Amino acid sequence: MKPARILTIAGSDCSGGAGLQADLKTITMLGGYGMSAITAITAQNTRGVFAVEPLSPDMVAAQIDACIDDIGVDAVKIGMLGSAGVAHIVADRLEKIDAPVVFDPVMIATSGGILADSETIAAFGRLMALAALTTPNLPELEALGGEEAVRGKTKALLIKGGHGEGPVIEDRLLVDGGEFTFTSQRVDTRHTHGTGCTLASAIATGLGQGIAMDDAVDRAITYIGMAIRSAPQLGAGHGPLGHSLGRKPIYDAIADQRGEDWRPIDVAAKWGDTP
Repeated sequence: MKPARILTIAGSDCSGGAGLQADLKTITMLGGYGMSAITAITAQNTRGVFAVEPLSPDMVAAQIDACIDDIGVDAVKIGMLGSAGVAHIVADRLEKIDAPVVFDPVMIATSGGILADSETIAAFGRLMALAALTTPNLPELEALGGEEAVRGKTKALLIKGGHGEGPVIEDRLLVDGGEFTFTSQRVDTRHTHGTGCTLASAIATGLGQGIAMDDAVDRAITYIGMAIRSAPQLGAGHGPLGHSLGRKPIYDAIADQRGEDWRPIDVAAKWGDTP
């Protein structure tokens, strides 16, 4: 069977922990086929964002067109946009396709770097209107005018509770006709770089696979928790997640192919490695 085709429209994180790099890892881990339209190039790592260079709106549009016109798309994730011009041209393109869109209104990196100016944030309204789901964290929700204001602009709203207090994180999914609450234990760690990107792309993958909204969110939150606990402990600041969950999936696949007498650890040992 062909995998769900997921397009991430996002900035590049050269250190690999967030942005389209985190998105593509997530999409692959959850069984989708990942494509990307780069909106901006950043120089960043776990300690901060040091430089941002947005791409032109025309170049972003050309990437979107190239992916959609040939590969096709089953779902879209929007992350960092880089400029108001890019935000508007992305809206222009996505208004013409019939696929669920998950919009993560990125404004500030985990490390504190500013990733959206006021003009870009003002253009978010068009994207919230066409999104199947908008996924702000608590500071982003406040910057966008609060729960009531944002809920009135988007088809569904996921309020991420990671910036809240206490040992339990509460994420709230508001949809027409109801609300779902997801709770998870907070992990005491500094390795949370890219959690918002990862969550949004995981949800988009689920929607592209035909999974119901609440189930796609539930699976994505579960994956985030596992990835945080599997963080590879890299960097001096807010380190990246362990998107592969501490495994090397190739060895699981080879073991499955070779039959029940093979274990991943046996396959890895053939090449002097561990699974």
